[in-house]
Amino acid sequence: MITLGFDTSGPWCGAALIVDGDCPAARYEDMTKGQAERLMPMLQEVLAEAGAAWGDLDRIGVGIGPGNFTGVRISVSAARGLALGLGVPAMGVTLLEALAYGTEGPVLACLDARRGQGYFQRFGYGTAEPFLGSLDDLEPEPGLKCIGSLGAEAAAHLGAAHAPALYAPGSAIARIAARRSAAAPERPAPLYLRAADAAPPREAPPVILPETLP
Repeated sequence: MITLGFDTSGPWCGAALIVDGDCPAARYEDMTKGQAERLMPMLQEVLAEAGAAWGDLDRIGVGIGPGNFTGVRISVSAARGLALGLGVPAMGVTLLEALAYGTEGPVLACLDARRGQGYFQRFGYGTAEPFLGSLDDLEPEPGLKCIGSLGAEAAAHLGAAHAPALYAPGSAIARIAARRSAAAPERPAPLYLRAADAAPPREAPPVILPETLP
């Protein structure tokens, strides 16, 4: 089975191909903008390096956030379009799950959400729901490992261990999607734990004058 996974939910663009459990090709590039232009060429590069074609794909895995609103929409839209065009299932994977993938024991995935808050989700002996909160909302736990961009701060706050993620986001997402059941997968949708920022208009809207008959 061949699975293509990718993610643009953070300041990066990443992709990986999983073929029967092995990863013959992967890419990861740090970038704060330009993911929309870079994603499809990167996917083509990954396929070419592995000697695969679009028609060889059996499924697609995509990062659905939480993270940058625009970045999440880029990858989710691409996954939906590819799934429709290729006739294969697309599976959404949260960035929090990707961070925790492969690490044993209780794990707390921690992402900086700014404004003194973070996105958190606990994995291990029972998985909790992801939530938006502060470090004060976290509870200590024996053997807990904190992973992610807010992992060091969370570990210090809880007196827990800080551990690095074992895989880049795109690679973890591809591996997770490859292991999931393909039975009626839900259509991937962005995971937004916080409402989008919307600046109020600086100017009053134009006045629409009624039509007058001659």
